[in-house]
Amino acid sequence: MKMAVVVGNPKPKSTTYEASLLAAQKLTGAAPDVILDVAELGAGLLEWGNKDVEAAVASVCACDAAIIASPTYKATYTGLLKLFLDQIPPDGLAGVVALPLMLGAGPAHALAPDLTLKPVLVELGATCPARGLYLIDKTYTEDADLDAWVARTKPMLDALT
Repeated sequence: MKMAVVVGNPKPKSTTYEASLLAAQKLTGAAPDVILDVAELGAGLLEWGNKDVEAAVASVCACDAAIIASPTYKATYTGLLKLFLDQIPPDGLAGVVALPLMLGAGPAHALAPDLTLKPVLVELGATCPARGLYLIDKTYTEDADLDAWVARTKPMLDALT
């Protein structure tokens, strides 16, 4: 299985980045094949036809599965991640199992991955078989929710890839 991690945090190498790599490692037992820290694409995200952005989109669309991660910002995912997702063509994620992951400061936005991020991924053609993962940014490394999510999600991921 070829796994991608897409991180839509405006801060490169963020807590969201680390949490999504940890989730991918726990799900697959290996480092992801594609790691895309969207912040590194910079202003290219605002240019239709930017070669670096097109290459990044193609690398994610060519994977079997992808963790799409964002910090929770105003109860939803970041505008930076939206800019990247807007570059994906209609049905560009067809055949990709997408797993939304979001981090936040408290439990108030725990439904954000499923209410805000998952519908966009499905609209882009992705299959989203599992509940989205929401982690508290200060405690994600020891959060039992991560291991419980992996235990529920791994069989679905394995069956679909």
